[in-house]
Amino acid sequence: MTRFYWLNEDRAVATRYGGYVDAASKWGLPGVRCHTCGVTWSDLGHSYPSVDLSQLPEHREFETARPEPFPEFARLRERVRPLAPPHAALPPGTEFGPLVGRASGDFGPIVWAGVERLLLRRDALERLQKAGVRGLHGCPTQLRFRKKDAPELLELQIEPYGRLHPDCLPPDMPPPCETCGRLAARLPEAPILDMASLPADLDLFRVGNFSTVIVGTEQFMNAVRRLELDGITFRELPTH
Repeated sequence: MTRFYWLNEDRAVATRYGGYVDAASKWGLPGVRCHTCGVTWSDLGHSYPSVDLSQLPEHREFETARPEPFPEFARLRERVRPLAPPHAALPPGTEFGPLVGRASGDFGPIVWAGVERLLLRRDALERLQKAGVRGLHGCPTQLRFRKKDAPELLELQIEPYGRLHPDCLPPDMPPPCETCGRLAARLPEAPILDMASLPADLDLFRVGNFSTVIVGTEQFMNAVRRLELDGITFRELPTH
């Protein structure tokens, strides 16, 4: 049976290299002020760097982070939907396009930009693909480096699939808001994956209802370790 692992940054490795990325996606959906649940919010972990919004006449409306009333948010979401993957949920704060900003210092083969973005040097991506890791989609970034011999860093488009199992969630957890879809729940300390909901053809994905959690299969972990691509810690997650 396939085993699954929660991926996080290896901070000791990051400190050793000393690299730093200060960047954000070129476009994004606004946050939302919901008239039903009364909450102003946006989500993290929904990022589609391969999606180009420059063809939209109103593309500048997606360049500034801000909250909007739900009807305006919904209007903008429908403008984007034909360009996004068919299964994409597109909650408030969903990001699109290349990562734009500055990078400084030295970088290893695997680079984290915040807790929810995973970047790879091109040679690391190609080695993982050659090793048979499935579903890796590297997208160009627009990072400005101070030094001339800067590495080419690609952002992985890691899409949300699957869910956490109800066994690890509070039994009295309220349902998502019927208007904006907000789920009023914290990430449990001991997450359990819902095995029936997990993708069978991907070695790297996010958890659909807690999208900051990046999950890799045992095949992904073994390939990373065999190729000595440092920068990731692995914590096994149980499944039900």
